[in-house]
Amino acid sequence: MVQQLEVTSPTTHSAEWDPFSVAGRNALVTGAAKGIGHGIAIRLARAGANVLIADIDEAEARRASEALTEASGRPVATRLDVSDTASCQAAVQCCVDEFGSLDLLVNDAGIFPTSPVLEMSPEFFDRVLSVNLKGLFYMSKAAGLQMVKQGRGGKIVNIASIDSVHPSMQGLAAYDSSKGGVLSFTKNFALEMAPHNVNVNAIAPGGITTEGASQPLVGMSAEETTAMMAAFTQRIPLKRMGVPDDIAKVALFLASPAADYMTGALIVVDGGMLLS
Repeated sequence: MVQQLEVTSPTTHSAEWDPFSVAGRNALVTGAAKGIGHGIAIRLARAGANVLIADIDEAEARRASEALTEASGRPVATRLDVSDTASCQAAVQCCVDEFGSLDLLVNDAGIFPTSPVLEMSPEFFDRVLSVNLKGLFYMSKAAGLQMVKQGRGGKIVNIASIDSVHPSMQGLAAYDSSKGGVLSFTKNFALEMAPHNVNVNAIAPGGITTEGASQPLVGMSAEETTAMMAAFTQRIPLKRMGVPDDIAKVALFLASPAADYMTGALIVVDGGMLLS
């Protein structure tokens, strides 16, 4: 016998319902002064969210905040070092003090240094994991505690990488270790937060053109880096590098009511790179 499931409709008329609206929600985006994080902050603010732009470079965070003054939501800037648990707790409290609550967290802050394993120092490996993985844990814990305290659910979006599931190039063993951990952490934390109606999902960007990505890689000249990126782009089925807004639109989806029945998921946004 087939069980009949009750199908519910939006409480408002479909012509009035905007599934991607985050109006009235209060968001904290880490690493939001530049790159993918800034693109996400822009999308969230334009969709109505108040956004705390948190970054280790406070001056850049303030400049990014000032550029969003015409958005629907209110932007505020603060300094954040995700590798410091006290700084993460302070950022969450800043969001609550400024906006009244924390409803959305986007864990974007991360670093992308390269080093062959045989030349890698313990300090190098520890630094990458401290920012990319431990920082994400510190922020998720601080935000999760606040969301549980508020008792009305929430959304957490983690920026992972295609390297979470498949290495893209040599020299990224530390980075890949951190991003593989982000994926596993996302899935497990999703189970833990589900009873509290907090959705935890991740995005796996491929090659994205940002300020950081445009810099020469360690051990390579500018010309060598450019040649390597050109070869990388040719491997992408869509034949172009992504831009921050390609990730930001997916982050907005995961932060919105449109993704209310998703948790523990990884959305790959790579122009088809993993297929090649």
